[in-house]
Amino acid sequence: MKVFLSADIEGTAGIAHWDEAERTHPDYQEFRELMTAEVLAACEGARAAGASEILVKDAHDSGRNLRLDRFPAYVRILRGWSGHPDGMMFGLSADFTAAIYTGYHAKAGSEANPLAHTTTLRISRLLLNGEVASEFTINALCAAGYRVPSVFLSGDAEICADAQALAPGITTVATLEGFGRAALSISPAWACEAIREGVEAALASAAPRPVPALEGPFEVVVEFVNPTDAWRASWYPGAVARGGRAVSFKADDFFEIRRALRFLTA
Repeated sequence: MKVFLSADIEGTAGIAHWDEAERTHPDYQEFRELMTAEVLAACEGARAAGASEILVKDAHDSGRNLRLDRFPAYVRILRGWSGHPDGMMFGLSADFTAAIYTGYHAKAGSEANPLAHTTTLRISRLLLNGEVASEFTINALCAAGYRVPSVFLSGDAEICADAQALAPGITTVATLEGFGRAALSISPAWACEAIREGVEAALASAAPRPVPALEGPFEVVVEFVNPTDAWRASWYPGAVARGGRAVSFKADDFFEIRRALRFLTA
């Protein structure tokens, strides 16, 4: 069994401020360790369920966050950014059994996590076919394009609820809940234990693992904070200005949506 793991940091247990997620700030080192511990717990759960190979995509910011010396021999880690439209899911292919996610966070426009965003802080909201989308939305649909089910996610309470709505049957572990600029979190030890057990249960389950529907046409609308970003994005082939701060793009193939987002949000 091959398992793909996409790892972010803004849904890590305890996190509450951007200083803790930015590698140039002293607080980052503590949360780099906590992110690594949660990813390692997920790997251990996958191994206990029978995974022979695990590919971890370090998917936060620089793509160079995880402590590599902490990982066992059965894990491969993909660091940095290739520029491929799969983004946080780069490295995934149709021969993987399942996709799992750690450290995920609420979408831009939400107050459910002090660090809520979608892709970049320059975006105020991202909509897919009229519904506000998260990074998980895009990434789970990317996995669906490879016919790979998304079976586990850890992160804040809102992204857990959103994941359950998009991928019924997915196992989730809620690590924190946001209140304005504050976060109420479970302890890192609790989070790691719950993640380890949750991943093992999700991968060992014999229940059907449906993938989200992936039938076009699709329309993505990117609402920017700054109108100059919308002006720049409007020059992407096929992009259409939507007022002063937004652009839209339509396609029948979801890969074309991912390709557009790769450049619209750069």
